[in-house]
Amino acid sequence: MIETKRLILRPFMEADAEQVYHYVNAQTIHCFSDMRFESFEEAKKEVLRRQEDDTEFYVAICLKDSGKIIGEIFSHPEQMAPKDSKPDTHSPCWMLDPEYQGMGYAYEATYAYYDYLFVEKNVRRIYTYTEDYNISCQKLCEKLGMRKEGCFKQYVSFVNDENGNPIYENTMQYAILRDEWFEQK
Repeated sequence: MIETKRLILRPFMEADAEQVYHYVNAQTIHCFSDMRFESFEEAKKEVLRRQEDDTEFYVAICLKDSGKIIGEIFSHPEQMAPKDSKPDTHSPCWMLDPEYQGMGYAYEATYAYYDYLFVEKNVRRIYTYTEDYNISCQKLCEKLGMRKEGCFKQYVSFVNDENGNPIYENTMQYAILRDEWFEQK
């Protein structure tokens, strides 16, 4: 569990399924479109999977005063070094209920999560992807001290147009190293 001024980041519980169903299905960013649930039962199964998954670090973002879940953040270790070494790179992804965006919660949660990865998990490098139209995410990455490493043109498609053709999106990559994180703290 990670605690901030206004938030608690904690593992998911089965009772969270209704709130998860709500904020996941409310997303408008295309990269989350394949995460939407067809039913509440599907959301419940996903919450249970998150409880059992020890390869990813899934946490619910909860308001400290009410316990309400307003989003999530997760990542998993990636092998970016020789096979005999410990994975030391993570690519976090976060999602916030649209009703709670623009209030500083994403920064507060992501900052605490990054700090946890660098301090507790001894991560060497964190990188993230965001769409070129997701300006608020790009600003958040910059506020976290991440640098823009590049833009992948027509990199990936998450949705189709009205004729069933893939819509390819330009994707920005941001990153920060452990040393850079501690230099800015």
